Amino acid sequence: MEKLHIIGGGMAGSEAAWQAAEAGVPVVLHEMRPSVGTFAHRTGDFAEMVCSNSFRSDDDERNAVGLLHWEMQAAGGLIMEMARHHRLPAGGALAVDRDAFSASVTERLRAHPMISFDPGEIRALPEDGHWIIATGPLTSGALAEAIRAETGADSLAFFDAIAPIVYAESVDMSVAWRQSRYDKGETEEEQKAYLNCPMTREQYEAFIDALLAAEKTEFHEGETAGYFDGCLPIEVMAERGRETLRFGPMKPVGLTNEHDPETKAYAVVQLRRDNALGTLYNIVGFQTKMKYGAQTAVFKLIPGLENASFARLGGIHRNTFINSPTLLDGRMRLKSRPNIRFAGQITGVEGYVESAAMGLLAGRMAAAEIKGQDLPPPPADTAMGALITHITGGAEAKTFQPMNVNFGLFPPIDAKGGRRGRKDRYKAYTDRAKDAFTEWLG
Repeated sequence: MEKLHIIGGGMAGSEAAWQAAEAGVPVVLHEMRPSVGTFAHRTGDFAEMVCSNSFRSDDDERNAVGLLHWEMQAAGGLIMEMARHHRLPAGGALAVDRDAFSASVTERLRAHPMISFDPGEIRALPEDGHWIIATGPLTSGALAEAIRAETGADSLAFFDAIAPIVYAESVDMSVAWRQSRYDKGETEEEQKAYLNCPMTREQYEAFIDALLAAEKTEFHEGETAGYFDGCLPIEVMAERGRETLRFGPMKPVGLTNEHDPETKAYAVVQLRRDNALGTLYNIVGFQTKMKYGAQTAVFKLIPGLENASFARLGGIHRNTFINSPTLLDGRMRLKSRPNIRFAGQITGVEGYVESAAMGLLAGRMAAAEIKGQDLPPPPADTAMGALITHITGGAEAKTFQPMNVNFGLFPPIDAKGGRRGRKDRYKAYTDRAKDAFTEWLG
């Protein structure tokens, strides 16, 4: 049987390799790390989480990304299996111990008898054979140039930012307290999954002043890439209005300060556990492009973090993605070279879960083709089907931008003679999707 070659061992490449190997197709996984590093990666492990440690909402009845979790699990997804195995308390979100998670994905892939490994950088598009390019947003310069040369157009790009991580022991718990927003969670551990740092109005105003005045990373002359709205740096949000952060990641609702229950905080900074030991916490929503020295000065203005020690400071990097609606067919193949598929964030989906889901589909479709079969994409009223429909023709090519999964990508629900409330409508979306995805799997 012919082999399937996969370039990139991130979320998409790892999931694609697993799906194809489980289908009985031999896989060669090419990963340039650690011999060739990137700005954001720290290890050579597969499926390394470089930004947040969260797969977002795990609600599979009223949330589109939670539904995507459900579909990936139903399809035997490795990423979702390992995420659940290494999950951390995070209210209604699926957060994981990032190092243990990627280590376990790496272990499972290396133990699979149908998967072999060829380390090193692939610098050109392969001429023949079956290939999946899942190099993600940090595609190496040489390969990105080869893709641009083949497609005849510049790859599109946007900027992505990383939030800092704090050592838990350095947080002042006489100021901070443990609580999930609205006490969400079925257990006490879930209900107290976050550390909360309260701010008065005066403290908030001083923080905003410092944030706006801080020295930031400047882009190269001529750089025109924008930001992905789902991962805006906090200083960019602050520039849009002084109250923006207070209605975003610093909103004070659903929280009661156990040290001073009668006083309502003007703003609250939340930290979410980043590892199973509980020794590391990331500052939720605090992606930043501030220079390192400025970060420590500004973040130590947050009550409870005056003496904080940082395991990792934030940063910003350029993400590359292709104009999939013009370049890919409905099976995720490059129209000009059908032996090559693209998968993951480079296709214009945004987020760990969405990237892994597109890897799952690409791996299954490539395996089916190698075995002489044709696997159609899932129906458009499933989460995976909605995503692949969007990137392979549903989106407007002229304005194509990275997209998280959301119910706006799904075919509308028939109201059947009456208007549905939002919760009922979302439940109808997920019920319909689960039935359709189960049938597609069969």
